[in-house]
Amino acid sequence: MNGSWPVADGLVGTFRGTAAAHSAAVPAASPLRTAAVLAAADLAALTLALMLGTAFWLLLRPTASGAVAWSAWPIAVVCVGAFALLGLYPGVGINPAEELRRLAVGITLVYLAVSAAMFLGKQSAAHSRGVYLSTWAAAMLLAPLARGTVRHACGRKSWWGAPVLVVGRGEAASTVLRRLQEEPALGWKPVAALDEQAAQRLAAESSTVGRIRHVLVAVPEATRAELLSLVERLGMRFPHVMVVPDLFGMASLWVSARDLNGVLGLEIRQNLLSPFNRWLKRALDIVLAAAGGLLALPIILLAAVWIRRASPGPAFYSQLREGHGGRQIRIWKLRTMHPNSEQILHRHLESDPVAQEQWRRFRKLKQDPRVLPGIGRLLRRTSLDELPQLWNVLKGEMSLVGPRPFPEDHLAEFPAEFRALRARVRPGLTGLWQVSARSDGDLSAQQRLDAYYIRNWSLWLDLYILARTVKAVLSARGAY
Repeated sequence: MNGSWPVADGLVGTFRGTAAAHSAAVPAASPLRTAAVLAAADLAALTLALMLGTAFWLLLRPTASGAVAWSAWPIAVVCVGAFALLGLYPGVGINPAEELRRLAVGITLVYLAVSAAMFLGKQSAAHSRGVYLSTWAAAMLLAPLARGTVRHACGRKSWWGAPVLVVGRGEAASTVLRRLQEEPALGWKPVAALDEQAAQRLAAESSTVGRIRHVLVAVPEATRAELLSLVERLGMRFPHVMVVPDLFGMASLWVSARDLNGVLGLEIRQNLLSPFNRWLKRALDIVLAAAGGLLALPIILLAAVWIRRASPGPAFYSQLREGHGGRQIRIWKLRTMHPNSEQILHRHLESDPVAQEQWRRFRKLKQDPRVLPGIGRLLRRTSLDELPQLWNVLKGEMSLVGPRPFPEDHLAEFPAEFRALRARVRPGLTGLWQVSARSDGDLSAQQRLDAYYIRNWSLWLDLYILARTVKAVLSARGAY
């Protein structure tokens, strides 16, 4: 093969020269190595969970049997086998919420199977049920934590993930590539972006395929016949062909393919329309907000005293925001700004064009003259000023996770369709935008991430966002 393959809009690179040159151009992404690293992390986390869970229960109940600790390796190995059956190795392209769900299902099924085997083998009396519950809880916590750490540490390594070829042109291919490059932890490593003709010529020469086993086809402008022909040709050389439909903006999680007697259908589940799911989300809000409120009370009181000493005026302030169904709700925060903050902002924006542009894009300022020195900046960087909103959560006006309740002037920057979408759910104390971009995300990022959350909601996505919130608060990245 000589010459150069056309590249879609020059997005990634070209395949040039001979088959040998092509092989050298392919990144060293290795699904096998990725799977091995994830399996080692899972095995270590599960073994540690069994040991820590056993030690914790024996600390509470010294007379309990700790025999499960000696069987740590077999149980951990069985869990890894269950993860393999659930498609978690190499785990390329799995959304974090879906990965959390599969981990939870795998761990729970293994523990239930082991418990049933012990019961049928009449060995249950030799083991403590408390030990099994504590080790199960530790595994549910440590396994996702270990995987998240590995993905964060290895996501940008050249060997992480699997090489993928993107076939398409224009905005569709650009969007796919941009999203893959924004989340390297997912593991898709784009090799090149080719147009349809170049991709078909590439597929016709088996020697050029090399180690690439996955193809993403993003050609929304193609006719049905052209798309079928392209997928058929690519399917003769590549084991995995994924078609990206022209459905940008629709739900992408929890979508199932259905065979309608030879017709392909996509079932899109609207999870938030299920009464049971809404009840489950509300129950989670009540339990965690009540526990969090008790833990946060000393912090709130200490911060309130500090605020009163730093600035005249009340320690708390409230503001009307748009809630579920477009109704007005009054949210509470610890005061982090001077009492005359609006006048200060107006004068600052009038005198600083750079600040004007920053305010227009983000509705926030990196160097905000309104913020109280010391306590104000501390509370905003850690988001602890939002803690009083746990009361709003308990009252049912807010949820722990959801789109943030923005002021009216902020909401006015969004289109009416998006505001209507936001009004379908309760606003949240934290959300996908906060843990992904925080203040670094402009209005378009806020709209995209909030819309993604609403359309793809699940309990697993809420749990993932809550876990990421802890990291976002501790790192204070993008907060000001």
